[in-house]
Amino acid sequence: MRSVVTGGAGFLGSHLCDALLARGDEVVCLDNLITGNADNIAHHIGNSKFRFIQHDVTEYIALEGPVDNVLHFASPASPIDYLKLPIQTLKVGSLGTHKALGLAKAKGARLLLASTSEVYGDPQVHPQPESYWGHVNPIGYRGVYDEAKRFAEAMTMAYHRVHGVETRIVRIFNSFGPRMRLADGRALPNFLCQALQGEDITVFGDGSQTRSFTYMADTVAGIIKLLESNEHDPVNIGNPQEMSILAFAQLIIEMTGSRSKLVRLPFPPEFKDDPKVRQPDITRARRILGWEPKHTIREGLVPTIAYFRKRLAL
Repeated sequence: MRSVVTGGAGFLGSHLCDALLARGDEVVCLDNLITGNADNIAHHIGNSKFRFIQHDVTEYIALEGPVDNVLHFASPASPIDYLKLPIQTLKVGSLGTHKALGLAKAKGARLLLASTSEVYGDPQVHPQPESYWGHVNPIGYRGVYDEAKRFAEAMTMAYHRVHGVETRIVRIFNSFGPRMRLADGRALPNFLCQALQGEDITVFGDGSQTRSFTYMADTVAGIIKLLESNEHDPVNIGNPQEMSILAFAQLIIEMTGSRSKLVRLPFPPEFKDDPKVRQPDITRARRILGWEPKHTIREGLVPTIAYFRKRLAL
């Protein structure tokens, strides 16, 4: 098999490259390195089955030879990215998805779209099943990501229905693990950097908002299972264990042995659409894929903390 991974130098994309190579695929990694990091794939340089091409996937993708799978993971994916790179976020979700689908159509390949729990917005249904259409503010700061992914899903289904492209859509909930960016802007990298450096841990609001954190090895395993399945409709991949942001911050303090104190701050205007709750309904993943997460949050945090310590040179 020959698989193309867009955004393959990113956090999840690079782990996906690892998994595809481990199962024997040839892998072509495309990334413009706006938010990706060449260090994430450096261990594959020199491997004859791996090829890295620095490329902006909003531009035409020209590849010689056969392609069996296209896994579209290119996109900024954190709140600070939406503020700094709003147009790039919209373009990679729209134009980038179009180009990835075009490659899959031309090569007769299967395409898997990395969608997100953010398509549910600030949900009014809890937990969130795939049948829920979402509650999204299209003109808010987060809207550039939410709506880009919703458009990407619509285009993916259109290519499946009109052109017969074999497509898969994975809705990924908060994933964590080694290779996350230190300045990612999301709760886990922020809390870990602050705790490991002895700084106050900043929690927006009262900390009652919830997230469901999934260790990256489980996320990648679910993605591979979906790729190999015959399911065209979206499938949630996430950890149904819901946790408040405040409880998560306290867990980080405990596991790092930090003396950091919790400081509550009001939500800045750009975060006013921050989801109050987030929990996947993984009934379909269990039934269709036989998948559910195997790692607890504590188990996943052990290698993640070690990675952050090393990156911070502590």
